[in-house]
Order: sequence, then structure tokens, then C-alpha cells
Amino acid sequence: MATRVGRATMALIAKIFARLDYKTLGRVYCWEGGNEFWHARRKPCQRLGIRVAEALLEKLPRGGRSLYIGAGVAELPTLLAEACERQRQVEPYNLRRAEVAALNRACRTLPVRFRARDAASAPGRFDHLWIVSVLNDPERLPHLAPLSYGRANPVTFDPVRFQKERRIVQGIVNRCMPKLSLPGLVTTSTEEVVWIAEWCHRHRVPYRVERRQYPTALVGDPICFIKIGKGQEVGASIRSENLSSP
Repeated sequence: MATRVGRATMALIAKIFARLDYKTLGRVYCWEGGNEFWHARRKPCQRLGIRVAEALLEKLPRGGRSLYIGAGVAELPTLLAEACERQRQVEPYNLRRAEVAALNRACRTLPVRFRARDAASAPGRFDHLWIVSVLNDPERLPHLAPLSYGRANPVTFDPVRFQKERRIVQGIVNRCMPKLSLPGLVTTSTEEVVWIAEWCHRHRVPYRVERRQYPTALVGDPICFIKIGKGQEVGASIRSENLSSP
């Protein structure tokens, strides 16, 4: 039977979304048209976020710790579900200070506090890492992201800049993956699976990419789960096109 987010948590999620400063968030997420952006995506962001949260709750034990790398508005439902339904410690990190300030104002009465720092500075170990739309961010990685999505232009593609951005991504993965206690769980987008899998191959850590995907409202990248550590299949497929919803 599927895990459901409780009514109290659902009401809390809706309350937090109603508190958000969408004027500020519009400037964070959009060059222009921020009001229209959030008007169209606010409800889907809640609905699809709750769907992911319900899938995640089935996989996480009570009382554990989750490290959220690059967490923003879209992560609010899962953060609140973990904290309220599983009494887990959640630590979201985000380098965009304006978004962090807006999120913390909305969550000021809750056990969820965003940190405007590099997630690699998070102390201790975690049984769950969330890293969604970070390793293929087109704003930060304008040369790597098109290749990740299969849209790179062979005429204008710059391999030197791509190499630089690849080192940035590998650096993020190399600093954050050791914080995962094994066995553990990684939540990521299908386009980012290759980076997690490559780290596992280099460190000879077994992993298994779950086949089911979950749609998202903001970026549109489907989310999936990777089980990492003892008992998983070594060398599981890392081709995102092989990950399909049932």
C-alpha cells in the first residue's frame, strides 16, 4: 500500500506555499515573467512534490538524516514530509541567498532551515542525499547542460569549457557522495544518474537505479531513486533512456 502524506502535513505544505514571497522568487527563477511563472507552477509544484514525497517516505526510516543539495521551492513538500511524517533531520543547502532568505521566512516556525552555503560543508553522515537539477543546471553549466539533454550544437560546442564544467560537477559529486552512509539512498534526476553511477564505479560501490520516474513541475526533469551500497547490483545500467515509468 502506498504511503500517504498526512492531512496535517498536507495543510502545512499548502500554508507554506501561501506564505512564500513570489515577487522575490520570480526574480530568482526568471529573467522576466516571474509572476506568470509562479502562477502557472505553484499548484503543480505542490501536487507533484507531494507525489515524490509519498514515494520517498516508503524508502526512508524514521529518525534518519537527509542532505538536500541545491534545494529550493520544489523541495518543500519532501522536506516537510520527511520532518513531519518520519521525524527525520533535514538539511537543505542552496547558494542563492535571496531564495534562502525567502524560504526561511516562510518556514520560520518549522524545523526546516535552509543554509546559504556549499552542501559539502554539512557535518556528519546522511542516509539520504537529494541532488536534483544541480549537476545539469543550464545557468551554471551552459556548455555541459545541453550535452546532458542531447541538445548540444556540434558547430558551437566548446570542449574546453565543457571540460571545465565537467570538473565542477565531478567536484560536487566527489565532495558530497562520501557523506552518504551505506547502504543509502540518492534522489536525483534521470539526466544526473550518470554522475552518481560514475562515482559508484570509480569507488567500486554497488548501486541500483530504480526504474520508476516521477515528474517535476519547475525544471521538468523526471526524478528517480538510486539505492547505493550492500545488496545492490554492481554495474547497473546508467543510461537514462532505460529508466522508464511502469
